[in-house]
Amino acid sequence: MPRFRFALSDIRAVREVGMVQSDTFDDALHAVTERFAVTPGDSLEIGVYGFPPARYQYVTLLDTDSSSWRPVGQRAA
Repeated sequence: MPRFRFALSDIRAVREVGMVQSDTFDDALHAVTERFAVTPGDSLEIGVYGFPPARYQYVTLLDTDSSSWRPVGQRAA
């Protein structure tokens, strides 16, 4: 089972740093969201050892009035 390293931050500073062990990347994102107080505008860097981390921002979806992680800084194909 992979260990995902993460850093959770807001606009002021990094709030949490640690590891989440889960079967899938989606499960790791869900675990971070469930374990920590995440609010819209928060940033998350998450990945596995040996690879650059993926960057996400927690945003509110206007059409559903819910929140979710969205990728940040990905290049177009």
